[in-house]
Amino acid sequence: MSLTIEERKQYSRHLILNEIGEVGQLKLKQAKVLVIGAGGLGCPVLQYLTAAGVGTIGIIDHDVVDQSNLQRQILYTIDDIGFSKAETAVKRLSQLNPFVLFNTYNEALTRKNAIALFTNYDIIIDGSDNFSTRYLTNDAAVITNKPLVYGAIFKFEGQVSVFNYLGSATYRCLYPTPPKPETSPNCSEIGVLGVLPGIIGNLQANEAIKIICGIGEVLTNKLLLFDALSLNQQILGFEKDKASEIIALEKDYDFFCGMTSTKEITLDELNKNKTNYNLLDVREVSEREEYHIGGQHIPLGQLSKRFQEIDISLPIVVYCKSGKRSNNAISYLKEQLDKAIFYNLKEGL
Repeated sequence: MSLTIEERKQYSRHLILNEIGEVGQLKLKQAKVLVIGAGGLGCPVLQYLTAAGVGTIGIIDHDVVDQSNLQRQILYTIDDIGFSKAETAVKRLSQLNPFVLFNTYNEALTRKNAIALFTNYDIIIDGSDNFSTRYLTNDAAVITNKPLVYGAIFKFEGQVSVFNYLGSATYRCLYPTPPKPETSPNCSEIGVLGVLPGIIGNLQANEAIKIICGIGEVLTNKLLLFDALSLNQQILGFEKDKASEIIALEKDYDFFCGMTSTKEITLDELNKNKTNYNLLDVREVSEREEYHIGGQHIPLGQLSKRFQEIDISLPIVVYCKSGKRSNNAISYLKEQLDKAIFYNLKEGL
């Protein structure tokens, strides 16, 4: 394999770096990287890995572009609302670099497809926004022996690490057990600074390039913490847990993370018997105004003051965008309304 004349023009600034040069650029061209999620973290990761010339990039994301994404997911425009993130991302990225091969997987990452997908790539980059996907990604990376570049964001703070690289520690060494769902709100509930995922995503892309080219010091057995408000950065060390063995995937990662302790109902099942249930929408006002399927509307943050308004004459189907906020709502409401019967709308709207 060699670089074409046009590729040499494209990557000229890499080629004059002694640490990368033609050998490093060829390594990038031969590399195959899978990015989990094309959202806040995935967008900058994808843009910079594409610009760097990673030869094959896989994108797995089952979500579509929402207007609220545009504040931070800078691959998309207002014209992309309602369209597949993975497919839209490839349209933009192909214009940035025509020498990259893209594979799109317009589906969720699950225990059924993770192992087969990971086997086809050299590096996995986690741009997910929930704990069940993070644990699944970690375990599948360990089983397939793939390095995992991790990133996470929370309001104004972010963290980055590299797991399972040359025998290094894994995500479970750092976080042996997941937090309770009610203690881990996502950005749709608490917000996030728009530039933060760009900073953290670029740090993830940097780690991937270092691994591919064999340069620098990879962030293994270390956790980088970043505070956007103070620009303070810390690097904390942690050790590999030799007693932690991962030989098989969990049977149910949502259950493992405490997200499916309630009964679930699909939208199709609900539509067939809608008169048998009361509905409760726990999304924000702006989401409700955009689209809803009826029922009472009490945003999650107001439940503690308004739960007595809820009609418990029929079983209650609680819904949100993805099913996470509704599950958190049910966990709270079970303690307040012990005679009520609750169902979570599976995977939300």
